[in-house]
Amino acid sequence: MDFQDETDRSGGSAAPDGPAATRQSTMTPLVPLSDGSLGQLAGDIRTPRYDRSALTAGIVHIGLGNFHRAHQAWYTHRLFDAGKNHDWAIVGAGVRPSDGLQREKLLAQDCLTTLITLDPSGTSAEVCGSMIDYLPVEPANTALITFMTKPQIRVVSLTVTEGGYYIDAATGGFDAAHPDIRHDAAHPDLPRTAFGAMIAALKQRRDSGIGPFTCMSCDNLQGNGAVLRQTVTSLARLSDPDLASWIEENCSFPNSMVDCIVPATGPKEISLAAAFGIADNAPVTHENFRQWVIEDDFCAGRPSWEAAGAVLTGDVEIYESMKIRMLNGGHQIIAAAGDLIGLETIAETMAHPLLHGLMRKVETEEIAPHVAPVPDMTPLAYLDLITARFSNSEIFDTTRRVAFDGSSRQPGFIVPSIRDGLDNGAPVEGLALVSAIWARYCQGQREDGSTIAPNDPHWDDLIQAAQEASNRPQRWLEMTRYYGNLGNNPRFAASFCKWLERVETKGLENTLQEYLSS
Repeated sequence: MDFQDETDRSGGSAAPDGPAATRQSTMTPLVPLSDGSLGQLAGDIRTPRYDRSALTAGIVHIGLGNFHRAHQAWYTHRLFDAGKNHDWAIVGAGVRPSDGLQREKLLAQDCLTTLITLDPSGTSAEVCGSMIDYLPVEPANTALITFMTKPQIRVVSLTVTEGGYYIDAATGGFDAAHPDIRHDAAHPDLPRTAFGAMIAALKQRRDSGIGPFTCMSCDNLQGNGAVLRQTVTSLARLSDPDLASWIEENCSFPNSMVDCIVPATGPKEISLAAAFGIADNAPVTHENFRQWVIEDDFCAGRPSWEAAGAVLTGDVEIYESMKIRMLNGGHQIIAAAGDLIGLETIAETMAHPLLHGLMRKVETEEIAPHVAPVPDMTPLAYLDLITARFSNSEIFDTTRRVAFDGSSRQPGFIVPSIRDGLDNGAPVEGLALVSAIWARYCQGQREDGSTIAPNDPHWDDLIQAAQEASNRPQRWLEMTRYYGNLGNNPRFAASFCKWLERVETKGLENTLQEYLSS
C-alpha cells in the first residue's frame, strides 16, 4: 500500500493555552479561509502577494499531508511571491480512499493552507497559496492519470513516507511480490498505486509524443530519487519492458534532501489557526527552520526554487547523509524511548537528562564520526543545531508520531550507522542499545503498564517477535528484512542481547544511567 505523509499518522494534541488562546478571544468571529476572504484577515498574517487566478499548473504532487504543505508548497509559494514562475502551480492528488477527506477539506478553502510557525520567540501565521486544485481520489486513479498526461505538467512529486516505495528491507531491492505491485503489473491501465498511475501517464505521454516529466521524491530516504527510479522502472518492467527502458532513458529522478519538523494536525493546531482569526480545517504548524537540497536534474524544466532559498546542487548525498543519519537517526534514538516511559513530546525527551544524554553520546561517538561535513557545517555543529530544534517546546511533536513506522525508519536511519561502525571497528554499544529499546517498545506495553497502541504497518509481526525476544533476545535480530545479516555479527549481537536484557530487568532509566556512565 502507499502511505500518506508521515505528519498525518497520529492524532492531534490538546487545546492551546498561553498567548495563542488569549489572542483567540479577541479575534472572533472567525474568517473562513478562502480566496475571497484573504483581505479580511488580520494585517500581521502574510497572505499571497500574487494573483492566484492567474496561476497555471506545472506540478502534480501526490500525498498532500502536512510536510509537503509546509515545505515544497511553501518554497513554491514564496517563489510566486517574488513574481516568478507562475506557470508552476501545484495540483494535489491522493491514491488512498482516506485521501478523499483531505481533498474535501482543502477544496472547501480553495486549496489554501494556514502555515503557523512555532518558535519560542513568537508565533506567526502565513497563508500558502501555491496549490490550486486537488484531483478526485478514485480506485483506478483515472483523473490523476489523465491530468499527468497534460503537456504543462513537467514535474510529478511525492510524499508517501519512507515505507511507501515497495522496498525489500532485507535487500534494498524492489518488492515485486507485494499484492499492490502484482495488481498493477497485471492491470497497468487500472493501477492502485501512485507509481502505477505515473507509469500509465508516462505511457500515454510517450505514445502521443508529449514527452517525459521529472519524477521527484520529497520523502526522507537516502537517495530518494534513485529509490523512486527503482520503484517506477521495476514496476513498469513487469508489464512493459520497452516502456521501462523509455522511462529510464528519458525521465529524470533527482535526489533531494528535505528538512522541516512538522507535527500532525489536531484540535490544538486548528485552535491555533483560530487564534489568528482563521477558520482552517487543515492548518499546518512547523518549526522556524527549512532546508531543501535538490539535485539539479530535471528533464522538462523546473521552477527557480533557489530564488526561494532551496539549494540546487550536483551533490545531494553529503547533505542527505548528514540529515538522515543525524537528524532522522536522532529522532529514532529518543522517540520510542520517550514513549516507553510516558513522555508525550520530543521536546520533553530533550528535557529529560538521560534521554538527552543518550542522544548526544550516541550521535557524538557512533554516528557523527561516519558523517562527512557539508559546506559551512561540521557534523558536531549540526548536532548542536538539531539539539536546539528538538528542544523547541513550542513544537508539539509527539514521540508516538516520530516512533511510527520503525520498521522503515530503524533500517533506514539507524542500521546504516551500525554497519559503518562495525566496518570501521568503531563503537556500536549505543546503537545496539537503541535497537534494544525499539525491541522493548514493540512488546506493546510502556513501563507504567499502559498499552502502546499499534504504531507500525507491521505491528503484529513486530509485537510477536519482540515478545519472543523477551525470552531469547537473538530472535529480534533474526528479522533479516530489517537487520540483514547483523544478527550474525558477534559484537553487535552480544551488545544488543545484553542491553535488551538490561532494559527488561532494570528498566530504561537505570539502563541509561549504566550506559552513560560507561
